[in-house]
Amino acid sequence: MNTHVAFFGDAERTFALSPELIAELQRKTGMGIGSLCLRVPEGHFKHADLVEIIRLALIGGGTAPQEAAALADTYAAKRPLNEPYVLATAILQMIWSGTPAPKPEGQAADNG
Repeated sequence: MNTHVAFFGDAERTFALSPELIAELQRKTGMGIGSLCLRVPEGHFKHADLVEIIRLALIGGGTAPQEAAALADTYAAKRPLNEPYVLATAILQMIWSGTPAPKPEGQAADNG
């Protein structure tokens, strides 16, 4: 299973979607994974779709479900739309092609 690592909330976190979590994402959003992978990057999504992608990918990356829900609520649902959009798109890119989306130009990795 491919993973995506990104700073989210207050720390670097691992995001992953197993086949079981993809099935749950499809159930929660009412869309197939192919539709999500194609539509979200084009800007055709509901706000709740972004939050669910992030919440479930946090769980798949090893975050406890309650913590994942709290993180998604605080740092995805209540932030400007561009923040969860970039992360959700990177997670879907990982599912689609096995690699995370490239970082936008000028956004360097933080090596601490």
